[in-house]
Amino acid sequence: MSRGNVVKIFSGTAHPDFANRVCAELGVKLSAARHFRFSDGEIGLSIDESVRGADVFVIQPTCAPANENLFQLLIMADAFKRASAHHVSAVIPYFGYARQDRKARPREPITAKLVANLLTQSGIDRVITADLHAGQIQGFFDIPVDHLTGMNLLASYFKERLAEELKRGEVVVVSPDVGGVARARKFAVMLKTDIAIVDKRRSHEVANVSEVMDIIGDVEGRTAILVDDIIDTAGTICNASHGLKQRGCRTIYACATHSVLSGPAMERIGKSPIEKIIFSDTIPLAESKQAAKIEQLSIAPLFAEAIKRVHVERSVSTLFE
Repeated sequence: MSRGNVVKIFSGTAHPDFANRVCAELGVKLSAARHFRFSDGEIGLSIDESVRGADVFVIQPTCAPANENLFQLLIMADAFKRASAHHVSAVIPYFGYARQDRKARPREPITAKLVANLLTQSGIDRVITADLHAGQIQGFFDIPVDHLTGMNLLASYFKERLAEELKRGEVVVVSPDVGGVARARKFAVMLKTDIAIVDKRRSHEVANVSEVMDIIGDVEGRTAILVDDIIDTAGTICNASHGLKQRGCRTIYACATHSVLSGPAMERIGKSPIEKIIFSDTIPLAESKQAAKIEQLSIAPLFAEAIKRVHVERSVSTLFE
């Protein structure tokens, strides 16, 4: 895929398996970097090959432990710039610290903007990411952002798995809250089916707490697909699934691009009426989070294609759709 400057792909320690999948798609080797710790716990880094004049792509989702992974990404970007890399792109499959993207109450930070500033100041020239928690975060950057989506990958899974139900018009796409209606509507267009909306009330005092108030749309006797960008503690998605079951849903699936799955998520999912949850592999799935109800699909081919197009200076706009 070479054109002009040589391509070098490096990985942090957050998700090396994903980096290897991307390299396999591109037919290149993962470049050599050594990550280590100083005796006091500080992050150390050694780049073990020349990057002078190269187009460098650093693959590092800022998932848990978010602070460690974010700072490691900043250190790597600084190292590449000081080593005279021609261009440094941060490939961040999951962009952490995205949920505080505005001041919902007085004296709150806008952490997403702070992280965008840190990435830019570290020397990163471009960001490639997927399904930001809020699309306006792209505007927090003063550098180009390629905002990919995992929705096509997830929709393809259900087109195959629920082919007969879709033909009979028995499937409904459900937004687990009002804020996700635009996402659910796009997903419903992909599957050529109806949409329903869960009206929930979220506690302003305690994060990650919500309850179902009502469901707007026809769900009785149908197969429901709950669609979200992130499933974290799984409170919203599991509460929605219980509400759908009470209102006569026959079968319930869920899908999201990012499998954060923190705190009581696995316990809630196990007790929920959800038959299966489909994720992309933007975040590594720890052994403790692997269960019969959870399945991951690889989004690495999409990121590989984006990297290829950025390197050869071709349009990437069709990958956003």
